[in-house]
Amino acid sequence: MDADATLSWPDFEKVRLCAGTVVRVEAFPEARKPAWKLWVDFGPYGVRKTSAQVKALYSESELLGRQIVGVINFPPKQVGPFLSEFLLTGFPTEEGVVIATVERPVPNGTRLA
Repeated sequence: MDADATLSWPDFEKVRLCAGTVVRVEAFPEARKPAWKLWVDFGPYGVRKTSAQVKALYSESELLGRQIVGVINFPPKQVGPFLSEFLLTGFPTEEGVVIATVERPVPNGTRLA
């Protein structure tokens, strides 16, 4: 993507980036790359699940109860035998993906502004 490309405000408003709390974590041994299955409570948007390749940096106990930022209005995506319902956001590093989180707790479902 062109670093100088601009995005209109209406384009940004289409992306529903919301805070949610991880309420369940399971191993995903069928995944091609090491991943967790995560269930996240997005408040009024309900609990949604995703496959997340964050196993290199996060254990199950480090994820459970953590508040994250997810894109909740992409269409569902089939990942092997698992249906992913949102995109967990993060920053790729050489060590693995660092999850985007909130600096202080906010109500689940709060939209990034």
